[in-house]
Amino acid sequence: MARENGETPQWRTLVAANFNTLNLALPGHRFYPNQDPWSERDYLKKTRWLGEQIRRLNPDIAAFEEVWDAAALAAAVKSSRLRYPEIHVPGAEHGAVGTPRVGLVTRLAVESVDTLVDFPSDMAVEVPELGPALRFERPVLHARLRVPKGPVVHVVVVHLKSKRPKYLMDADGSPREDRDDPRIQARATLRSLIIRGAEAAALRAHVVDLLHRTRDPLILMGDLNDGPMAVTTQIIAATGTIAYDRSARDTALFHAYDVQSGQALRKDVAYTHVHQGTPDLLDQIWVSEEFVAGSRYAIGDVRRVDYFNDHIHEARDGLRSDHGFVRALLRVRQDARGG
Repeated sequence: MARENGETPQWRTLVAANFNTLNLALPGHRFYPNQDPWSERDYLKKTRWLGEQIRRLNPDIAAFEEVWDAAALAAAVKSSRLRYPEIHVPGAEHGAVGTPRVGLVTRLAVESVDTLVDFPSDMAVEVPELGPALRFERPVLHARLRVPKGPVVHVVVVHLKSKRPKYLMDADGSPREDRDDPRIQARATLRSLIIRGAEAAALRAHVVDLLHRTRDPLILMGDLNDGPMAVTTQIIAATGTIAYDRSARDTALFHAYDVQSGQALRKDVAYTHVHQGTPDLLDQIWVSEEFVAGSRYAIGDVRRVDYFNDHIHEARDGLRSDHGFVRALLRVRQDARGG
């Protein structure tokens, strides 16, 4: 990707990382009715451990999921002993209620931070026995970050609906269905799938709006609660459409692990979660065509992607995350401006 005049391009290195924190909350904040809040002692252990992981990965752009209190994330960042002037957790400034929020921590200059709550008006989907899905259960964060001497980069942080069955509840939160009935379990799991699919489609609409006929680079990070090749994930990325429509690259997203351009060691340990003994890659980093080496529109590339998952097999007391972390080393040309 040398310049046309033959000069060697100057590169800016960016490190992006994703962290699912597993219920990061202040002591005493009862985030779920059936789970005790963190004690002061456990809270300190949790934030210090997360701070150690932040320091270890040392990202320039960090995405976080399952944050109930912005102050708790700020405490973890402070514990890392690294300097991050920008910490954003929309909806958790005074403690989130109902569902946790996603957050963004970065060293880059922030031009804007927006929250996506409602689906576009034409993206509503009917969920059996529940009515239309109209909004993200966990709002999406969209930020515009300025790379020094470089372009504005869109960063989207997401946490899609889990695979946990969506059972019917009454107004008091008590179950209205027999959860031991296999047929009802199947129906409830279908509801979760439909909700996650609806969220994926609504997110796809936003990605298209950001990328169509622009050269703005985009990084999407988060817990997608499905693997990279799952239908819901591919709804967002639309990578498969490239095989028969090259113009689709304009709005497609590319799995960072698949487009590494450096001498990266491809590992068989690329997983971030283990459910009933089966590993899966739920936590992912996706990039737009501008980060794909060899693209005519590339203004950077993905040098390597690493997974940090040893802690999944260690303590299960909730003080460490039950998800592995993913880190991508990116490069951006210093003279790139997007547009």
